[in-house]
Amino acid sequence: MFQKTLLLAALISFADAETFKEFQQQQMQKESGNKQEFYQYKKSQEDAFDEYKKAQLKAFDDYKKSLGAYWSDPKISTKKEWVAYTPDKKTRTDVDFEKNTITVQTIATSPEDAKEKLKIALAKAVTIDNKGVQETDPLEKILSKIKKPVGLVDAPVKDEPILSNVIFDNKPTKSSVKKYVDDNVKDNKIMVLQSKIEGAHVYSLNIQMPSDTMQKKSKQYYDDVRRYALKESLSIPLVFAIMQTESSFNPRARSYIPAFGLMQIVPNSAGMDAYHYLFNEKKLVSSSYLYNSTNNIMMGSAYLHILYYKYLKDIKDPVSRLYCTIAAYNTGAGNIAWAFNRNKKLSSRQKYSMSYAADDINALSSNNVYNRLLRDLRYDEPKHYLKNVSTRMVAYSKIYK
Repeated sequence: MFQKTLLLAALISFADAETFKEFQQQQMQKESGNKQEFYQYKKSQEDAFDEYKKAQLKAFDDYKKSLGAYWSDPKISTKKEWVAYTPDKKTRTDVDFEKNTITVQTIATSPEDAKEKLKIALAKAVTIDNKGVQETDPLEKILSKIKKPVGLVDAPVKDEPILSNVIFDNKPTKSSVKKYVDDNVKDNKIMVLQSKIEGAHVYSLNIQMPSDTMQKKSKQYYDDVRRYALKESLSIPLVFAIMQTESSFNPRARSYIPAFGLMQIVPNSAGMDAYHYLFNEKKLVSSSYLYNSTNNIMMGSAYLHILYYKYLKDIKDPVSRLYCTIAAYNTGAGNIAWAFNRNKKLSSRQKYSMSYAADDINALSSNNVYNRLLRDLRYDEPKHYLKNVSTRMVAYSKIYK
């Protein structure tokens, strides 16, 4: 019965078309129309997001300028650093996940006042979770008031640890936090610097985090990495190596592009492609969606899948394709093609097409593909990126066998 229904449906479709060729043309036109509809929607969403991004960047710049009234070197969070200020902007914490340091600074008129402020700031930094930062950070409060584009997918940030699980062996208690703070906030460790504020000084404290911080942070995300690496047919070391290179496991990572979170997802490019692949919907995602570590790992893994299994699928050797995927995660698949098409007599658009580069790549050994990328990629950043991720993959393959 089911087969008869399918046959009847097929006959009706053929009856509508005078010939099989016409039927094929109709199907191709329909598919083309669907693609065109997606790209038109994507363009409209990108335009709306651009306005949203402009508003965010203005708020970002305005906030940084307001910090300049107190600090000679106003800092804000980056890919590798989480920087947090008190509401009065006179105390800040700078956690550098790449250098493995916590720097706490305060502007105060006396050493006693400074010491107390440093203690409060350090205690908060090593105990607050990601959700707490999202809800209380002064800059995030400003950004949350900006009108979001229609259809923007939002999600709550998880109440997962940022530093507590690397500073403390067990869940922190009042006594363990007090001991940690007292052990680190001592007079002989506090530096006194010049301040822009008359009658005050900047009191600065630098603390080294445990040497195994990077490994502890990777273990925190292991379950999600394993889940989505397996789902997307990726290696676990690849996802970890990308994550470390992108953010050094800073869950509050933000670049000026802007890209967000552990795997630095740009909402209106990789983010939209990944969401469409995952949910078959044309949606943009918010910064809070990407500060949720599970969502971020899901999206980053999905984008790696798209690069490896779709955009670069014509590269036959799996290792060569892996090298190209790593570099493409940083610089885009078009720039990978350009590295191999750069000296060909092609139009500017054709030079960014993988269809013109695949044969050249397939004619090379994986080692030669790696060397060509290091030589011919048009920017230095993806060259360093490829080296770093490749090296870190080897390290993670030993940790997570």
